[in-house]
Amino acid sequence: MSADTATPRSEFATTLQIIPVVFFTFICYLTIGIPLAVLPGYVHDDLGFSAIIAGAAISVQYLATLASRALAGRSADTLGPKRTVAIGLIGCGTSGVMLLLAVLCAHWPALSLSLLVLSRLVLGFGESLCGTGAILWGIGRVGVSHNARVISWNGIATYGALAIGAPLGVAIAHLVGYTALGIVVIALAALGYYLARHIAAVPIVHGERMSYRSVFMRVLPHGIGLALGSAGFGSIATFITLFYAARHWPNAALSLTVFGTLFIGARLLFANTIKTYGGFRVAIVSFSFECVGLLMLWLAPEPHFALAGAALTGFGFALVFPALGVEAVGLVPPASRGAALSAYSVFLDLSLGITGPLAGYIAGAFGYGSVFLFAATASAAAVALSTMLYLRNARVPNAPAAT
Repeated sequence: MSADTATPRSEFATTLQIIPVVFFTFICYLTIGIPLAVLPGYVHDDLGFSAIIAGAAISVQYLATLASRALAGRSADTLGPKRTVAIGLIGCGTSGVMLLLAVLCAHWPALSLSLLVLSRLVLGFGESLCGTGAILWGIGRVGVSHNARVISWNGIATYGALAIGAPLGVAIAHLVGYTALGIVVIALAALGYYLARHIAAVPIVHGERMSYRSVFMRVLPHGIGLALGSAGFGSIATFITLFYAARHWPNAALSLTVFGTLFIGARLLFANTIKTYGGFRVAIVSFSFECVGLLMLWLAPEPHFALAGAALTGFGFALVFPALGVEAVGLVPPASRGAALSAYSVFLDLSLGITGPLAGYIAGAFGYGSVFLFAATASAAAVALSTMLYLRNARVPNAPAAT
């Protein structure tokens, strides 16, 4: 009996089926987060390259993630989610090997930098396969009716691992040295690969498979909404500390902590609202909260007001990805769910890649506060787009949707 037709289980039992597979996303993003805060300083201070080169060496990972999204989706659909996750974890482990070699070659800066860039490229490949595979594995275990819960828990694993990994990586580098970073990444990937072998695979879904281009065009409106909403996250992650510094306010890191806490809390408490009220309704409310929070940041006269704005933005952004993602995945046949999920995720990558330089230009021309007005405008546009999609869906419910 497939998970889609199995006897309904309790929410707690469903969660217990989801957590073991999104744990591999957690491990994958730990391997990303642990070196993330350390490597720019290593490239700039130890290898002697410019800050621009240091930033580019780290950001190249996201190009690899973006480029491998289509491959990840097709792999999950044709090879199965378990094998896709396993390949992704091998990629994460390989990136650890290259990171270790890069540190060992520190006396040859050009060689060390080249190995580090290769490490980041392979890590981006691993990230794409792990993230997509884990979500499809979870959906295969609990059924498509729990799409939103699986996507929400996968997001919790993602951001939780990044929040833990960054300070952990700084501590490891300080106490043991850079070489330990590569060793820890290799060990984590090996642990994940070992554990993945002991969890049962889910059947590969057979049937109609749409071309990736067709899937991409079908999820395009949902992806644009995701990209617009992600501008708020990208703006806060990149510019909140500079915004605080420009106004001579203390505790900028606290705003990031509050943002993350409200993000995870909203996903834990309200993920089921997507199943109850539908993805478009939840997206409209989420974008509205995010817009108000960003406007509060733009207008903040003092730190506590800005802190409340960051909290509201985190609360609003929390359900954006799963809310529109559920609707996007529902537009394709079951055998193309992986392709739909990867095509939809492309817009998150694009948004975070574009937001940085665009918001940087706005900050330079109009001040750091204007960055949040720009992001609030994007969220307001996402409200309008989600409303249009909701009204269209109300007229012709799930016209091309899978069952």
